[in-house]
Amino acid sequence: MLKITPHITEHSTRLVLEGRLAGPWVDELERVWRDSKKSSANALTVDLTGVTYIEQEGKGLLSRMWLAGAELLASGCCSRSTLEDIMSAGRSAPSNRIAKDSSNQ
Repeated sequence: MLKITPHITEHSTRLVLEGRLAGPWVDELERVWRDSKKSSANALTVDLTGVTYIEQEGKGLLSRMWLAGAELLASGCCSRSTLEDIMSAGRSAPSNRIAKDSSNQ
């Protein structure tokens, strides 16, 4: 199960994810992402701090989102490791950030 909570302000859109980014929930996140791109030109942040598992298809979607300019936030060693893999490919606009969970430092 994945809960997606959009927070839209005048200048930004934040998608807060909680649960597992797997199976049909990958398609649901892609739908929400595409809808948010159509309705707003705001900067997009994807908050993965509440995600407990990311399957390969989810990683692929996050990679496409990141390459399209989304900022990805994560905490916990698994999520941070996944995002480091995604961001290691590089992109022209460096708006990447990995949030650190203070309990893991």
